Amino acid sequence: MLVTLNRPEDLNCIDTTGSHELDTLWKWYDEFHRVRDPSTSVSHPPKAGFGGMSMRTGKKPIIAAVNGLAYGGGCEMAVNADLVLASPDAAFAIQDVKVGTLACAGVLPRLVSILGLQRATEMALTGRAVGAEEARGWGLVNRIVEEEDVVGAAVGAAGVVAGNSPDSVIATREGLRKGWIGKEAEDVNERLYMGWGPHNDLENYKEGIRAFVEKRRPRWVDSKL
Repeated sequence: MLVTLNRPEDLNCIDTTGSHELDTLWKWYDEFHRVRDPSTSVSHPPKAGFGGMSMRTGKKPIIAAVNGLAYGGGCEMAVNADLVLASPDAAFAIQDVKVGTLACAGVLPRLVSILGLQRATEMALTGRAVGAEEARGWGLVNRIVEEEDVVGAAVGAAGVVAGNSPDSVIATREGLRKGWIGKEAEDVNERLYMGWGPHNDLENYKEGIRAFVEKRRPRWVDSKL
């Protein structure tokens, strides 16, 4: 199954409705039950996170073909993908600290597990974008593929996986993920969200969002946490 994000007017940003649509799609992908249209009035992301993917467990692998900027939720999704193929101009960033929010949709504990504490800290506390070549050296990207070939390479890799025993693929993936981080990431993210959520009315949170929308530098105040 090939899923393509195509929202050029929004630079492929995903809203909560889009996250629920993708979450429904991934569940169909795992179970092959009928796809149901999600409600258009949802205000919170699905339990599986951004794009129904950033905290997804599921049964079957997802191969990400990243072309261009994977910032914020896009990076959270890529970090939890099973394989990541990227074009040379792809870049990954977690920039919540720059806008006064918190990356609590799965990426922080998983990023530490992949990159190690110091590299994960560099990404998450500075908001610096990491290019495709550096991300490959850090272990976040499997392969770099020319822009015009990245989707085809992902489909080809999917074909190789799909040519193996489906039972073995599902069981092997589960073993890898349990060995990777297991339930710990879900617990960490739940504690982060529960601890941070009540503070969404803090001045720095409001100021960060206002500054982002107004395209200016934020004027931070001392933390009350």
